[in-house]
Amino acid sequence: MQDNDALGRYLNGRVRNGYLTARLERENGGGEPVFDREAGTLHPENLALSRAGLRLFLRVSGLYRRGQRNARRLHVRDHALRLPNLPAGMRGFRLLHLSDLHIDVDAAFADELAGQLVGLEWDACVITGDFRYQTNGDPTPALAGLERVRRVLDGPVYAILGNHDSIRMVPAIEALGIRVLLNEGVVLGDGQGSGIWLAGIDDPHYYRQHDIARALEQRPASMPVLLLAHSPEAYREAADAGVDAMLCGHTHGGQIRLPGGLPLVTNAVCPRALTGGAWTWQELRGYTSVGAGSSVLDVRFNCPAEAVIHRLDHRPQD
Repeated sequence: MQDNDALGRYLNGRVRNGYLTARLERENGGGEPVFDREAGTLHPENLALSRAGLRLFLRVSGLYRRGQRNARRLHVRDHALRLPNLPAGMRGFRLLHLSDLHIDVDAAFADELAGQLVGLEWDACVITGDFRYQTNGDPTPALAGLERVRRVLDGPVYAILGNHDSIRMVPAIEALGIRVLLNEGVVLGDGQGSGIWLAGIDDPHYYRQHDIARALEQRPASMPVLLLAHSPEAYREAADAGVDAMLCGHTHGGQIRLPGGLPLVTNAVCPRALTGGAWTWQELRGYTSVGAGSSVLDVRFNCPAEAVIHRLDHRPQD
């Protein structure tokens, strides 16, 4: 891990003045609190007692092992994602969308996930944050697991940071050939009129150092915009900025759902309709992945882990 001065030099010119200091100040708080005074939100899932109680209940009820098996089975979903004015050369372009890997949940998970990604066909991959399991501490196990997953991702990979990720992880992630978008954007395609602007912002849930305007600054005129945001909570800002489509994660779709698919919690301040799967807000189209990994506990019920292949289209969805 780099010290703050080295990190500042590494990110020089890529982030706005004050960004790194503000990000590190939030990180130095020791991870997400139970009560976030700045946002005025309560997060009981961050209580060690809550986690221990849920784990005990699942063990006593005999459901814990079943939940773990559920969490390790990755479902691959195909989704048509509409982008208005999509250039003809980008129609049918396939984006593999991974989110919330929490890859260091245990030593075996990275290899299990990598094995399930082998053989998928896609043109570019995007990862919408939360590489590690805890919200603080040593990121080395997560980076080692990510390296194993990167070996099977045979193509360009772009990513953003989530609320579990440290800004100090960026140089190591990029050393693996994964471009981290820190309120930045890049052209997907040839950039000669047949591309789209892929923008990525920092975590809008806890760190709140996201800056959509900055991520769109270099966008070629009239090029469609696809925004990566860790949480759907940035939906209003994205719509106001004229973003065409938004891919996100964070919510895990609840991770534990009641029969029928009703999530118990989503940990996101936004309409529940935006917390899993495809959604629309005004003219903005979005997709919130329920995640490839698990958090708080390594279990899932009625909410399978997923990888999504978005096929870009210019026609309305059915």
